Amino acid sequence: MKTAFVFPGQGAQHPGMGKEFADSFAIARQTFEEANDALGFDLAGLCFDGPEEDLRLTANTQPAILATSVVALRVLRQECGLSADYTAGHSLGEYSALVCAGALDFADALRTVRQRGTFMQEAVPVGTGAMAAMLSIDAAELAAICEEAAQGEVVAPANFNSPGQIVIAGHSDAVNRAIVLAKERGYRKAMLLPVSAPFHCPLMQPAADRLAEVLGGVSLSTLTMPVVSNVEATPNQEAERVKDLLVAQVCAPVRWEESVKKMLELEVEKFVEIGPGKVLSGLVKRIAKGTNVCNVEGVAGISSLAE
Repeated sequence: MKTAFVFPGQGAQHPGMGKEFADSFAIARQTFEEANDALGFDLAGLCFDGPEEDLRLTANTQPAILATSVVALRVLRQECGLSADYTAGHSLGEYSALVCAGALDFADALRTVRQRGTFMQEAVPVGTGAMAAMLSIDAAELAAICEEAAQGEVVAPANFNSPGQIVIAGHSDAVNRAIVLAKERGYRKAMLLPVSAPFHCPLMQPAADRLAEVLGGVSLSTLTMPVVSNVEATPNQEAERVKDLLVAQVCAPVRWEESVKKMLELEVEKFVEIGPGKVLSGLVKRIAKGTNVCNVEGVAGISSLAE
């Protein structure tokens, strides 16, 4: 049976994440120490104790989720000996997937995503951009709504998460116009999201440019397994393509539904979500009803897989 490891993105964070692993496994404590050393501050303490408002800051959120995901991965590998045929991550989670595949050094990944978070936050002044969840709308219909709502501004699909769940991003006024248009056309489930910037849309271009410079100084290694990229929703195992895909990812929509369907085509029968939260487990269950899906965010998840 083929297995995919999948890693969560921003929004999965919560105070207390990773603490159960650190209390139970030496490898988890060691991994959090590596993270603290790489970043020069107590990231582990932020993960364990918050406060939540600090954990929500994008420049903190991204390394915190990545570190907690890698902790969970290392405990899983040590305790269960489970390996994967493919790996993927949602937005930020793609960096965790690349660490999983051996392409990115853990410390380099942490430092990169901390800067990525800063760049994404600074790309658009607070209040200028917005994101909204648009539920039960066909992708083609939503594209038409976005086109009509733009009026010279930016609004576009940012996350294709699962059937009937698409997130849009862009200028605040344009996003609000899209919500109004959707509701006028009978789509009542359209709502603004509590995010600090309009991720995965063309307004993020300044962040993509700055990230390209940072990635230019990062070394990559051979990938031990294919990573299904957000941008193409296809497996990539060429190290020389990774940086371009990560830069493109900042402004391009996350094609999560297509990514999961591609892994199903490649005969993946088991999805293991590794890291905080259960968002991806829920999405995979909606995309691939009846598929074997499990989640590893604490000791219970490890125990169920070790049986």
